[in-house]
Amino acid sequence: MASVTIETEPGHNIKRFFNSSIAYILLIISILPIILGYAWLVIATFSRRTRGLLPIDAQGNIGGWTLENWSFLRDSLIWQVTLNSFIIAVAMVIGVGSVSSLAGYALSRMNFSGRKAFLSMTLILHAFPAVTLLIAIFFVLRFISGIPGLGSYLGYNTVGGVALVMISLDLPLGMWLMKGFFDNISWDMERAALIDGASRFRVWWEIILPQVRPGLAALSIFTFLTGWNAYLVPATFTIGTRVSNLPVFLKQFQGDTAPTNWNTVAAVGLFQLIPVVIFFLLTQELLLNIYAGGSKGGA
Repeated sequence: MASVTIETEPGHNIKRFFNSSIAYILLIISILPIILGYAWLVIATFSRRTRGLLPIDAQGNIGGWTLENWSFLRDSLIWQVTLNSFIIAVAMVIGVGSVSSLAGYALSRMNFSGRKAFLSMTLILHAFPAVTLLIAIFFVLRFISGIPGLGSYLGYNTVGGVALVMISLDLPLGMWLMKGFFDNISWDMERAALIDGASRFRVWWEIILPQVRPGLAALSIFTFLTGWNAYLVPATFTIGTRVSNLPVFLKQFQGDTAPTNWNTVAAVGLFQLIPVVIFFLLTQELLLNIYAGGSKGGA
């Protein structure tokens, strides 16, 4: 049988190439400010001063490369505040992730009394900005500080207390987010497992939870970034640099009377960015599959 060759019109190829070129040009233009911002961040951390994207020395000539901006790494305090930031961020990932996945499953799959009222209440709680709750949170932390054995870990002026507050503030969003992912999971396997005698917890742990791993990855990214970059709550409920985190530590480089060394600030900012990039690289495969999963189930 003779093969048939279908030739594409040259005009069609030119039009497709033109449309693709326009899309790529618009994409490059849109992300160019972000690329330039990160380029300046990297250049500034290794130079004495910058003029635009060009490093300059004290005489105004191009050059002036230095590692002095990274001298803060020799201070043991930076590693203490980094550990504090890491504890807050990891505590938020574990606390918000575990509670939200359990609560989201119950809100999605179970029809219990007060379900709609609870959903409305969590949405209202999330609408309150954290700054309006600072005084109330202060009294709660002071009360916890008076509990023997617990106050030294979860009370006022402790890293655990900051983590506890951050977890509480992020739980409403986490529960709503996980409920949305559970709503998109088919009921077929779950009903089959329940008919076979599996408990609700076993169904959640072995069948449903593996199907919402992209949702857990997305929630983990959001909560990790929130905990890692938190400033308002740690600055309000901690005293002294030993229990502060990186954003609060970074604030001390910006004085009201002395000039700010923005190159050192850029170096600390780049240092703070490194764990975020690593965490994103570890979870990007799950994030790219965030829309994969079963069909929408009914409840």
